[in-house]
Amino acid sequence: MSTDISAHIALNRFGYGIRSGDRPPDDARRYLLRQMERFDPKPAAIAAREDVSAKPGEILEMLRRLRRERQRSGGDTAMMDMSMGDEAIPSEVRQSYMSAGRFLRTDIALRTNVAIGSDTPFAERMVHFWANHFSVSAQKPGTHYQVGAHEFDAIRPHVFGRFSDMLRAAVLHPAMLLYLDQFQSVGPSSRFMQFRRRRQQGIGGGPQGLNENLAREIFELHTLGVDGGYSQGDVTEFAKALTGWTVSGIGRIDRFAEDKPNGAAFVAPAHEPGARQIMGRTYRDSGSDQALDVIADLARHPSTARFIAAKLARHFAGDEPPASLVAKLEKDFLATGGDLASLTRTLVEAPESWVAGPVKYRQPFEWLVASLRLCGVDDLDFRRISGALDQLGQLPWRAPSPAGYDDLEGSWAGPDALFRRVELAERLARNVRTDTVLEHAERAFPGALSDHTRTWLARAESGHQALGLLLVSPEMMRR
Repeated sequence: MSTDISAHIALNRFGYGIRSGDRPPDDARRYLLRQMERFDPKPAAIAAREDVSAKPGEILEMLRRLRRERQRSGGDTAMMDMSMGDEAIPSEVRQSYMSAGRFLRTDIALRTNVAIGSDTPFAERMVHFWANHFSVSAQKPGTHYQVGAHEFDAIRPHVFGRFSDMLRAAVLHPAMLLYLDQFQSVGPSSRFMQFRRRRQQGIGGGPQGLNENLAREIFELHTLGVDGGYSQGDVTEFAKALTGWTVSGIGRIDRFAEDKPNGAAFVAPAHEPGARQIMGRTYRDSGSDQALDVIADLARHPSTARFIAAKLARHFAGDEPPASLVAKLEKDFLATGGDLASLTRTLVEAPESWVAGPVKYRQPFEWLVASLRLCGVDDLDFRRISGALDQLGQLPWRAPSPAGYDDLEGSWAGPDALFRRVELAERLARNVRTDTVLEHAERAFPGALSDHTRTWLARAESGHQALGLLLVSPEMMRR
């Protein structure tokens, strides 16, 4: 393989493309590995983010008060429609939801602008891979304020650390506890449930019983995989081990809460007492540590190594990745106990990662970031970024399920999706300098620019048209 092709792969398959004004790397592998050393998990823009950790509790309490008022008046106590047209919603509740929406769009812009301006784009790609693996979505009250923090505080610090640390931080973060309803889960034999049965009423409008969502998704999506060897009984027992883990600042039970990292909390009276039997292991009754012990074992399980290896290989080496690459990654994960820096180095150093020719279709977020980097456009406001990503169909933290956004070409390469990219490419091209498009194309795709693309760029009627064509060229669409 030529050095030029290696540079193209490093820039585009592993990263977010070249940044306007940069030069292709001379040593492609070293260029990627150095990014792991230089990566800043908390750049200035993220460090300056407003602390809104109390907001989810405020919103949930507001909704509970509204439900109680409606119940007293004989109204519907189901989740209210927060649309502007619902006149039954008090103005302060409607305003709270509008503020939450603005905050979410600001976080989306922050994430996107960090990637556009980054000089460690491969590291940013790894952040976004893991954030999608531990997908959370702004679909529940309060999550608008927490989904960005989930990526910034639970994923970024651990992206080249240990998988066990990332797993613990990600699944016990308030965003995940809210999204998967874990904050409402209470042990069937816990002190809270015993009190509830004696009083024959709810616990201050709070948790109502055992919820298995988080336990199931940790097994199926975050660690072992759907065929990882667990049973429904294991899910139920794990759910019991997780009881008590909740979000700070919620209702009357907050006075029993023990603060945990990143805004999570543990409420001992909600925890299911007793030892747990999970996948052949016994976990003693140790309060909040019971769930942590289960999570630690799942992080180093052989099924987890296999599942993570296949998913990482598929993201970087093709929808049907080479079995040999999956085996190398699995072996490294097991040998190091889930050292993500070592796993990433194995990915970069494996010959299977550097095969010539495109192996993946760029997802909408990847394509937009790469296009903006190529055009030299940065620091866009939250309205334009959210509008563009919404048009493309991939807003961060809005995946349709806990499985995250799909990583296969068939999900993104339809005619309508292509038309949306063409429309956006034309708008981008109209607003940037276009006097050296062909030269820029050679630098962006070193050794990989096809004669067909060169011909189209040369025949373009204007620089703006040439840039628009480049942004939807095969070289730009695939990596």
